[in-house]
Amino acid sequence: MSNTYKLKIAGIERELQRFPVSDKLDIAAFILFGDVELTEKCASELIKKCPEFDYIVTPEAKSIPLAYEMSRQSGKKYIVIRKGVKVYMDNPVAIAVHSLTTQREQYLYLGHEDGDLLKGKRVLIVDDVISTGESLAAAVKVVQAFSGNIVACAAPLAEGDAADRNDIVFLEKLPLFFK
Repeated sequence: MSNTYKLKIAGIERELQRFPVSDKLDIAAFILFGDVELTEKCASELIKKCPEFDYIVTPEAKSIPLAYEMSRQSGKKYIVIRKGVKVYMDNPVAIAVHSLTTQREQYLYLGHEDGDLLKGKRVLIVDDVISTGESLAAAVKVVQAFSGNIVACAAPLAEGDAADRNDIVFLEKLPLFFK
């Protein structure tokens, strides 16, 4: 059995390292940090597939390079939903989330200094990989708390059963590796 998975996405190939998340399951790690070519191409292809939007919202942290690049290419501001409260946050909204890769409950936070910008605006939620949908659902709740109009939820990859969803925008499927 190989410890890697060959991914073809946005016209390029990457060899993804596989990691165990349990004794029965491995995932292929899709890491945008430091891979400028991958980030730029995925951003470009996602923008083509997404409806018009006013703001990009992304959860911290692995999807930040993608949101930044989509912001740069589209000219639209991006907002990061944080995993911790910062001193500069004005009365932050907190939403609980339990994702596949964090293996414990955590919270997502957004203060009114950014959240109030979303009221009545078209919001595109962007993540790096959509898998169980837990992180995405938490991001949706955060945007809804600020009365943003979510036009789409997008990611370069839909992992496992997420690839069967018809309510997300993605570029490629990413398999789960059951042992």
